[in-house]
Amino acid sequence: MRIIRVRYKDRAFYAAITSPDTVRCLNREEGLEDEIPLASLELLPLIRPSKIVCVGLNYHDHAREMDLALPEEPILFLKPPSSVIGPGDPIVRPSCSTRVDHEAELAIVIGKTARFVPEAQVPQYIFGYTCANDVTARDLQKRDGQWTRAKSFDTFCPVGPWIETEVGDPSALPIRAVVNGEVRQESNTSEMIFSPYRLVSFVSRVMTLLPGDVILTGTPAGIGPLKAGEEVSIEIDGVGFLLNPVVDEGPDEPTSMQ
Repeated sequence: MRIIRVRYKDRAFYAAITSPDTVRCLNREEGLEDEIPLASLELLPLIRPSKIVCVGLNYHDHAREMDLALPEEPILFLKPPSSVIGPGDPIVRPSCSTRVDHEAELAIVIGKTARFVPEAQVPQYIFGYTCANDVTARDLQKRDGQWTRAKSFDTFCPVGPWIETEVGDPSALPIRAVVNGEVRQESNTSEMIFSPYRLVSFVSRVMTLLPGDVILTGTPAGIGPLKAGEEVSIEIDGVGFLLNPVVDEGPDEPTSMQ
C-alpha cells in the first residue's frame, strides 16, 4: 500500500493511493468521500517526525570508496524535522557552502513506539519505507569536523513520494541516485554493513522511537555535488521515485548565516 499525506476540505490526513487518480482517507473521518480525486488534494510533506535519525558509513562500497575501516557499531547523527521537504520541492544550496552533495538513502518510517526492541521483532514496529536524500554541505562538514550544520539546512531532507507499506525484504533493494539523467549512485541495500532491522533495534536501545520518526539507513558509493538548475532523483526499486530540483539560495530568502 502506498500512503501519502494530504489536505482536503481544510483537513490534513494520511491517505492510501487506491488508483492512479484516487485516494482513500485512512483516518475514516466523517463527511469525506470513500474515494477522493487526487487532483482535488493538496499534497503535504510526507512525514512529521519528532526526529530523523541518520546512519553514517553504512555501505561496504561507500567505505571502500572513502578508504575507511568498517565501523563496529552504527554511527548515528540527527537531522532536524525542519529540513524535510517533499517530492518536487526545491533543494536550496546555501550561499555559505561551495559544495552540496546528494546521498541516496532508504528511509524507515516507524509505526509505533519502540524502545529496546529485539531485532526479530522489528518488523512489527515499522510502518513502511520511503526514499530520502541526505543532502550534505560537504565543505562545511569538513570545516566543522562534525556533521550537524552540514546536514541540517532547511530543504536538506527530501523524503517521498509516498510510504510503501508492502516491502518484502528491505535488505535486497536496488538503489540509485540520478542527476539530470546521469546515474551517480547505483547499489543495493544488501551492501549495508548493518541491516535495516539491525538499525531499528540498535537505535531503539539509544532513544525511544515514536510513531512517524524516520531512520535514514546510510548511502552507497558515488556521492557527488549538485548544481543549481539540476534535478536529482532517488530511486529504490519496490519503494518509489523521489525527484527534486536544485536552486541557489536567493538574496531575499536566506537559509544560513554568513
